[in-house]
Amino acid sequence: MARRVVVTGMGAVTPLGFGVDALWDGVVQGRSGVGPVTRFDATGFPCRIAAEVRDFQPDQWLPRKEARRMDRFAQFASVSARMAGEDAGIDWEQVDLDRVGVIMGTGIGGIATLVEQATILRERGPERVSPFMVPMMIANMASAQVSILIGARGPNVTTVTACASSANAVGDAFRAIRRGEIDIAVTGGAEAPVVPLAAAGFCAMKALSTRNEEPTRACRPFDADRDGFILGEGGGALILESLESAQRRGARIRAEVVGYGMTSDAYDVVRPAPGGVGQVRAMRLAMEEAGLRPQDIHYINAHATSTPVGDREEAVAIRTLFGEAAGSLPVSSTKSMTGHLLGAAGASELILCVRALQEGLLPPTINYETPDPECDLDCVPNRARPAELEVALSNSFGFGGHNVCLVVRRFRC
Repeated sequence: MARRVVVTGMGAVTPLGFGVDALWDGVVQGRSGVGPVTRFDATGFPCRIAAEVRDFQPDQWLPRKEARRMDRFAQFASVSARMAGEDAGIDWEQVDLDRVGVIMGTGIGGIATLVEQATILRERGPERVSPFMVPMMIANMASAQVSILIGARGPNVTTVTACASSANAVGDAFRAIRRGEIDIAVTGGAEAPVVPLAAAGFCAMKALSTRNEEPTRACRPFDADRDGFILGEGGGALILESLESAQRRGARIRAEVVGYGMTSDAYDVVRPAPGGVGQVRAMRLAMEEAGLRPQDIHYINAHATSTPVGDREEAVAIRTLFGEAAGSLPVSSTKSMTGHLLGAAGASELILCVRALQEGLLPPTINYETPDPECDLDCVPNRARPAELEVALSNSFGFGGHNVCLVVRRFRC
């Protein structure tokens, strides 16, 4: 019999601040974390704004020596995971670490280290390249560093499915616990892509907003005047446990993970399949695993990044699956405030779903000013809204046609 899986801890490092409370409070207040790029000189870039994690000092949470040997994305992963463990009240010395898994996601990995060391190679020669370059750059360090940090000896995996990466990580952790392979999982994701190379690449695709003069109003999912997403960075982590493990520890249970769906568009490397058909299937699969019908869903945290095509196709997918009920189903995009955290987006947005269930409050979509007839949904425009919530669904879609949906509900014994 499949085991029940619950959320007992959460941690986050985002453009809205350090910790889940800072993330939640910023979202509820409708505060944007977007501003001018400070991590490099963006003069000459079509997009000169980003959602950065400001004033981040990793050695406030991690040993200085270890922190210096991590790329920024691994620092985000490690710090958010430590926060989640503390929030869960876990004493790692008191659990069977052979039964603890670490499954984290990242879309890009250590691109800042790669760019830095490539510059050193070009300007100063191969003998000056850091011996730590490879173990700082490679994507699996999102989970490896967390595993080392807490001593977890179970599965140690990093998922790389673009912007769906951390949602896949959470889903895979959920399944591993349900199957009985592990009792506890540290899961989530991290990304640190605010570097010239990544920004230039996204600019070349014309994927980023160019509202440089009004950064806090630039990210506007579902709005008719949206013109691209905002590059963001950060990390989000959750502690998932079997219900038996959580009850044995006397843990405080935040929510229950009940469904996970994943599909492929098999269509295009960047564009979603017409009609969001792959997205429809992912949402349907997640609800079927949860034993839920469309009318049982009370809130959707949309993937909606503020791109013209992506937001439209997701709205079509929601309309297709939920039918006439879609018009009254709250669907918001918290990327309007955090920017797009790429491989960390799914985890951070699932955290917001859990808090929404706990608080009975719908996160808003800010900067929603001009309705788009092709995105005719209840976007929870501009202000958080009280609501009775039992079940929330979180969408994450990535380049390459990756579609992931997670379903969480209020915990009931």
